[in-house]
Amino acid sequence: MRPGGTGSYRRRMKNNMASPEVAPYGSWKSPITSDLIVSGTVGLGQIAFDGEDIYWSEMRPAEGGRNVIVRRTPDGRTSDATPAPFNVRTRVHEYGGGAFTVSDGTLYFTHFADQRLYRQVGAAAPQPLTPAADLRYADGVVDRRRGRIICVREDHTITESEAANTLVGLDLVGGDGQVLVSGSDFYSSPRLSADGSRLAWLAWNHPNMPWDGTELWVGECKPDGSLGRTERVAGGVSESIFQPEWSPDGILHFVSDRTGWWNLYRRREGRIEPLCPMAAEFGRPQWVFGMSTYAFTSASRIICA
Repeated sequence: MRPGGTGSYRRRMKNNMASPEVAPYGSWKSPITSDLIVSGTVGLGQIAFDGEDIYWSEMRPAEGGRNVIVRRTPDGRTSDATPAPFNVRTRVHEYGGGAFTVSDGTLYFTHFADQRLYRQVGAAAPQPLTPAADLRYADGVVDRRRGRIICVREDHTITESEAANTLVGLDLVGGDGQVLVSGSDFYSSPRLSADGSRLAWLAWNHPNMPWDGTELWVGECKPDGSLGRTERVAGGVSESIFQPEWSPDGILHFVSDRTGWWNLYRRREGRIEPLCPMAAEFGRPQWVFGMSTYAFTSASRIICA
């Protein structure tokens, strides 16, 4: 072996190694902590578009798990839209999701600490829209024509019974709100047609989870904001509907597992038509609000997963 070869290298490494630390089983403290692992990891959540601006939510472990809405403008600049200490997170159905929406530069979001719905105009301080009560809000859509936001409300004010879910319309300047739909155990996905004349939503009941069976309903929106004629257009106890959406030309689209696969459908002139029949899933189990697997780029084109 040449001088300074492998044997000499091993002796030098052995002498340079720190003495091992000995501790009883289960008591040794690793320098790699859970905070160290997650502190630099940002969780990306809901995405929303408002004109040419893009908004999304970030869950930041370094800020105690606070959820922040971030805005990106067309020039590529990003900035925090919601100020500290606001934490944009809803507890509706406990799993949350769908905690904010945005319209014409105004944000509407649920603050985790009190579960009230807030309105924030530009960089101004957020102002509460809903009363200080044990009520929770999620999955909102702005009804510009009537100056309100339609969302899921979960009422925990009656402590001796299970929380009551409804769809409500809330004035954009605040108030108790108008109950639009009630009677089912759970609701999600209130979606307005582009002209504001029709509202679609999902409903389901115990013991179903939304991936077991949901109902897709459509109602006519009256001038006073109440709903006129309503109709169940798809779904049931054994058919799961996912993500109802209105196309730009007013055609209702949705995902259904009626064939055993979650495929895309549309309802046109009273008939339900498959768009792309495949042995593939175009939907997901709806654990949280605001889930999405497809979007419209025009009245004739969809981008989907």
